[in-house]
Amino acid sequence: MTDTAAPAIKTAEKPLFEGAEWNFDTIQRVHDTVEKIAVGEMGLDVYPNQIEVITAEQMLDAYASSALPLLYKHWSFGKSFAQQEMLYRKGFRGLAYEIVINSSPCISYIMEENTALMQTLVIAHAAFGHNHFFKNNYVFQQWTDAEGILDYLDFAQGYIAECEQKYGHGEVERLLDAAHALQQQGVFRYPRKKVPDLKSEERKFRERQLHEERVYDDLWRTLPKASTPGAPRDSREEERRKALLQLPQENILYFLEKTSPMLKGWQREVLRIVRNIAQYFYPQRQTKMMNEGCATWTHYTIMGTLHDRGLIPDGAYLEFLQSHTNVVFQPEFDDPRYSGLNPYAVGFAVMRDIERACLTPDEEDHRWFPDIAGCGDPIGVLKDTWHNFRDESFIQQYLGPKVIRDFRLFDLSDDSDEPTYLVRAIHNERGYREIRNRLAWHYDIARMEPDIQVVDVDLTGDRRLMLRHRAIDGVMLEEGDARRVLGYLADLWGYDVLLTEVDAATDMILKEHKAGPRRRFG
Repeated sequence: MTDTAAPAIKTAEKPLFEGAEWNFDTIQRVHDTVEKIAVGEMGLDVYPNQIEVITAEQMLDAYASSALPLLYKHWSFGKSFAQQEMLYRKGFRGLAYEIVINSSPCISYIMEENTALMQTLVIAHAAFGHNHFFKNNYVFQQWTDAEGILDYLDFAQGYIAECEQKYGHGEVERLLDAAHALQQQGVFRYPRKKVPDLKSEERKFRERQLHEERVYDDLWRTLPKASTPGAPRDSREEERRKALLQLPQENILYFLEKTSPMLKGWQREVLRIVRNIAQYFYPQRQTKMMNEGCATWTHYTIMGTLHDRGLIPDGAYLEFLQSHTNVVFQPEFDDPRYSGLNPYAVGFAVMRDIERACLTPDEEDHRWFPDIAGCGDPIGVLKDTWHNFRDESFIQQYLGPKVIRDFRLFDLSDDSDEPTYLVRAIHNERGYREIRNRLAWHYDIARMEPDIQVVDVDLTGDRRLMLRHRAIDGVMLEEGDARRVLGYLADLWGYDVLLTEVDAATDMILKEHKAGPRRRFG
């Protein structure tokens, strides 16, 4: 391997461990040694680490509750636990060796069943690879409060438990069902003025209640008079209404929390909790491939350095290579195991290609990456990419011809109106750029998730809530899912809702979905 962190020189140092067994002294020794390489030599910048050893059952429980250390209770978490446990017990699915939490301190869960070698691997991967990415990537810096999330989760857990005691378990569960159905549309997709201060949420709770009551009064108790049918609209009144409602609004849970005429204060706070947690996970959906690639490249470099220095025995290093190979394995398109591109494989391959271009570039690298080819500082270049890019822009900038050839990528047009497939891009200069653009397009979160916005409310009439879905490339919502989610939305709003699907390019109406409240909250 090419070691960019330290010279590949064997030393006579005593190995960190012998055999597969480990104890807590071993974990401490491994962590301290890995830290010296990751922070002291590679220059990684990480949150303080907190490593917790858990059982297989606790790992399954962590899966079921979105891998958060503290979370409120809900029936869906138990259902997920039962499904995961069944698959695990029957041998259909393995368990992750670790789970890592984007918080300060950064919490890494490691399985007690892991060997000493695997504990070393996951500490390098999670406690330093993921940790560095969480702390330094601009998307996480814009959207998450790592120092406040643990306090906020503690507040959220306690608040919802208190609501269950006051208002009944069934009433809270029904509200959470509706909120969870809308949580993917409960995020802000564009940066706000500042990172949410989750640590002070509990302190601000009472102040927020008073403020929202004033806004609510202004909106719903000073409604304009109903206009005469056929009379021209007052544009100033319409602008005022939309300003009060902050329309158009992409964050549907935020809109309901602030303006629903039916919800009580505690119900608005529960919606806020669900959307804050959804917002916490939003950066992870934008950086899955980069995050895993960063952690995989980091553990690969650190483990190689440990082996080169005699700190990991040859037998243990073979165990590592087998595990690493499984992680970055990319099944062929006709393999029964194929389920798309493996984010570990793609991220690691592109980062290794950056490393190669920095150290031993060829003529092709100088054409494609003139700013980094032969610079001799792969870690510096990688740290810059980990800070400044997300999946879409990273692929657009750094996917090169070598990786395209290694993965045998090409651009295939699959038009349902045509009798045959069309290969639009192959392995030539123009084709490489087309393939790169197309793959970056697949990582664009704006295309992966539906663009649905609240666009208007009939305040003087039947109070119908109107939403619009901009269908990109004609991709429309699944009928059954749209109907069920709109039902939850109507319950939370308290009146009818209308969702119009329009073509994103022409604004032509494609379809309309309607729903009324089945059982109002409040």
